[in-house]
Amino acid sequence: MARQYYIIGLTADGRPFRPSDWSERLAGAMSSFRPCGSVGGAAAHIGYSPYCQPRTCDGAKAVLVDEALREIEPMAWDFVMNFARDNGLQVREA
Repeated sequence: MARQYYIIGLTADGRPFRPSDWSERLAGAMSSFRPCGSVGGAAAHIGYSPYCQPRTCDGAKAVLVDEALREIEPMAWDFVMNFARDNGLQVREA
């Protein structure tokens, strides 16, 4: 079973990451990455991907990323993990 990780909207020094809607934006950018056989087409933009969803973790905004994303699209996985690294966000296994 694939592991899941929280990208938490707190910098290394504990400050909240801005903008405040960052988690929805990041998950929205990943909304097209879905399991084979999922509903696609015009309605696909309505929901988040099951591999990358906005959440909260310990009261902070977060994105829950499923490691299965790495298997279906390695570049999308690299994008979200590099986003966390480049912005100094905390990453924790769920």
